[in-house]
Amino acid sequence: MLDVKNISMAVGNFKLSEINFNVEKGEYFVILGLSGVGKSLLLETIAGLRSPDSGKIFLRGKDIAKEKIQNLNISIVYQDSVLFPHKNVYENIAYPLKSRKAKGIKEKVHRFAEITGIADKLERKPSTLSGGEIQRAALARSLASGSDIFLLDEPLSALDSKSAFELRALFRKLNREGITIIHVTHSYEEAVSLATRIGIMEEGKLVHVDTPSEIFRHPRSEFVAHFVGIKNFLKGNLKEGSGAQLKEFALNGISISVLTDIEDGEAFLMISPDEISISNKPEESSSRNHFKGVIKDIAPARIGIDVTVDIGIDIVSVITSNSLNELDLSIGKTVWINFKASSCKIYK
Repeated sequence: MLDVKNISMAVGNFKLSEINFNVEKGEYFVILGLSGVGKSLLLETIAGLRSPDSGKIFLRGKDIAKEKIQNLNISIVYQDSVLFPHKNVYENIAYPLKSRKAKGIKEKVHRFAEITGIADKLERKPSTLSGGEIQRAALARSLASGSDIFLLDEPLSALDSKSAFELRALFRKLNREGITIIHVTHSYEEAVSLATRIGIMEEGKLVHVDTPSEIFRHPRSEFVAHFVGIKNFLKGNLKEGSGAQLKEFALNGISISVLTDIEDGEAFLMISPDEISISNKPEESSSRNHFKGVIKDIAPARIGIDVTVDIGIDIVSVITSNSLNELDLSIGKTVWINFKASSCKIYK
């Protein structure tokens, strides 16, 4: 349905560089990245609000890179949705219908208002609505415009948790009913809860496009790994070890034993924090990896407590509050971390 091919553009000192991705009809595609990486700029380029310096955008097989948004059958909804302040909700929803002289305007307005859960606010002015209600009215107006692609630019970031939860459910409902959605956000949890596929942006580039589960399981860069919350993701060199599949992963003068059949060379290592134990002395166990280090940080986590240990590189272990007390752990204390070679996941 939508094909973005080699889009590049410069705005001041910032550049979008060779952006490539496609979105199928009925898909929910989320563009995920930190602030300032070009997400909104890319969305506005797709919408026809900006023209790329090079590259092409195909919608339904037609090159639309130079087309105006009015001709694209695309709706864009921003974080602070712009409704006509002097018109009530009914009039805002009806506006695109009146513009194209549609028939049955009253029935259509009420139907779209029902779909988006704003039917009881039709006589209200935008200034009297909550943030979530404004977004619902904007979505209803988008439906009234006849658009089958919605571009959502950080639509939930200004909302309270209850409103955001309700709007996510509405987005999923609209998507199930056939609306193709391209959604920009900085929230990984938001992306995971909505997306069919995710495109991660970094410094004006789309660095990884895949399903949420694959992005989490097989990140392709240190940035992606840290962005999605993977805490022990290291870049180094894989080389032969003491066995057929027992190899050494080397970085910063540290050698970690890993169990893998992946070819030698540059690679990434991931270790789940719950696979790493902490002790006050080296453990006598089957673990091949024992490293002495200094506790750098202790912080509450969603489950347990994260302890960051500097062994020449930072390694995070998650432990219970009981273990924290029993081991008498504190920042600056010297400890040992221990983990098995089989706990190390290697990616190329």
